[in-house]
Amino acid sequence: MRKHLLLFTSLVFIVITGCKKQADEIKHGTFTAMTYNIAGLPEPISGSHPAINTPLIAKLLNDYDVVNVQEDFNYDQLLRANDRHPFKSKYEAKVSFGDGLNLLSNFPFTDFVRTQWTKCEGTDCLTPKGFTYSRLNIAGDVFIDLYDVHCDAGSTPEGYAARKSNILQLVAYIDAHSQGHAVIIMGDTNTEYTETQENPREILNRGFKDVWVELIRHGILPTQNDSSLDCGNLVTNEVDCEELDKIFYRSNDEVKLTALEYAIPGDKFLDVRREWLSDHRPVFTKFQFDILK
Repeated sequence: MRKHLLLFTSLVFIVITGCKKQADEIKHGTFTAMTYNIAGLPEPISGSHPAINTPLIAKLLNDYDVVNVQEDFNYDQLLRANDRHPFKSKYEAKVSFGDGLNLLSNFPFTDFVRTQWTKCEGTDCLTPKGFTYSRLNIAGDVFIDLYDVHCDAGSTPEGYAARKSNILQLVAYIDAHSQGHAVIIMGDTNTEYTETQENPREILNRGFKDVWVELIRHGILPTQNDSSLDCGNLVTNEVDCEELDKIFYRSNDEVKLTALEYAIPGDKFLDVRREWLSDHRPVFTKFQFDILK
């Protein structure tokens, strides 16, 4: 009887220990994330050569867990044909070439919603640019709200006004739909902290951290004095420059997010002539997540 009891007790201990180990493994993890404007306008007007470059871009994006792309307009089939992520947002082009926003993910996601800007200016009005919202399922029943953003690009007074309106519309949506949620925002904001007419600080005011500001500038925001920190479209991995493409995040009581790395992996996203595959640089972050409940 004692032998049977001892064996039973040992088995229970092994089962409990195994379950605990599984639970612990689910509670902690890392994933890589990238935002990339892939310049997918039709070839004559694109800032790149998307008919050739889109398949190359797609193969490179396979190395990252969560990818938000912008300007996925006219060559989406080439992107999907060469992408291996198991979960992808559905391409939609109800107006013109669509909003150009799509998600490629190694994590399942739900509630994918597209929202068009209420204000645009000039050529930005030719496509229904805006932002997307989805719920990224990182583990078990734990979710992170994910936003993909592409703001207006105009440099006229009307363009600046439209872009400020874009940011205000985005944060209003976040206030309404992501209150109390862990959130990641990745996209082409077309904003710079140094510009006096820009308002990306509205995002920070909602409890977000900008990964570039946090890790590269050690939490110090650039001075808002109209003196740009943009380095231009250089073939380097330089991270000290301010990119229009940004990654923001915030945690909540259930999920703690920590940004571990920030990088511009420029040396990977070049063609055989050592030229950029897009007129934007890819922006990369590695996140750690800790499930607190």
